[in-house]
Amino acid sequence: MSQRPIILGIVGDSAAGKTTLTRGIAQVLGPENVTVICTDDYHKYNRKQRAEIGITALHPDCNHLDIMQQHLTLLRTGQPILKPIYNHTTGAFDPPEYIKPSKFVIMEGLLGYATRGIRESYDVKVYLAPPEALRSQWKIKRDTMKRGYTEAQVLAELEKREPDSEEFIRPQRKTADVVVTFYPPNEEEPSNLSVRLVLRPTIPHPDFTEILKQSSARLKPAIRLGLDRDMGKPVDVLEVDSHATREQVNELEQILCNEMPNLRGFCSIEGNSEIGKLIGTTGELLQSYPLALTQLLIAYHMIKATQFY
Repeated sequence: MSQRPIILGIVGDSAAGKTTLTRGIAQVLGPENVTVICTDDYHKYNRKQRAEIGITALHPDCNHLDIMQQHLTLLRTGQPILKPIYNHTTGAFDPPEYIKPSKFVIMEGLLGYATRGIRESYDVKVYLAPPEALRSQWKIKRDTMKRGYTEAQVLAELEKREPDSEEFIRPQRKTADVVVTFYPPNEEEPSNLSVRLVLRPTIPHPDFTEILKQSSARLKPAIRLGLDRDMGKPVDVLEVDSHATREQVNELEQILCNEMPNLRGFCSIEGNSEIGKLIGTTGELLQSYPLALTQLLIAYHMIKATQFY
């Protein structure tokens, strides 16, 4: 390997949208270039044991954080790992899997920034922070449709997990380079989501002030840039409207591609139609352009990180 792998962390509470975000980023970078690892695989106890002990999967003591850190260190230097596998369907562990890192590695899960050693292994850190009401809806839908739970069971689990969410999951937000919040702009269109991107000065972001100057008048209504404070620190905030169109997304994509020559190989004149895909409330495949722009921006950061190694 000519250079070490670039490692992205995507952290958020259960059903915050981590897998959906990851899927589109991998499409931009090329699935053959990406190794995806879920930190749920580092659970210490299976589902039955957690119930007997009375511990949730969100608690650090329920996870092999030391092994996760060791594996990240190996992956960062291009070495393979023997990764455990947690099976969400059975609640048990499957045989471990031999993993060789690709050019890019995405580590997504609940406790990806739990320790300083783990945090220092990433090139880019993203935290997903949807409104709690929206995350609850997503979790109910996912766990009833895909994991065999009843709605009452999911609601009980959410209540049980809330103290650990508050103590261990949400504080990780302050360590992220980018905080992603998808939200419904109004009650009439609950499934048509806008996105608010908190851009911390911990990594070099694209100059969106200059980008918006370059863009046409049709792009500006869909994208807004401002200053704010997040957890007490000054940040830039980029908002993408829920009604952003494919043409607007494509225009921003081309500006980013022109700004960074290394990105051009991942862009197309028509835009990447595979990004921004998500499953609707009734199981239909939808296209979200705020999601597409978010996936593109994070992929941009990963490609930019290759310039430093």
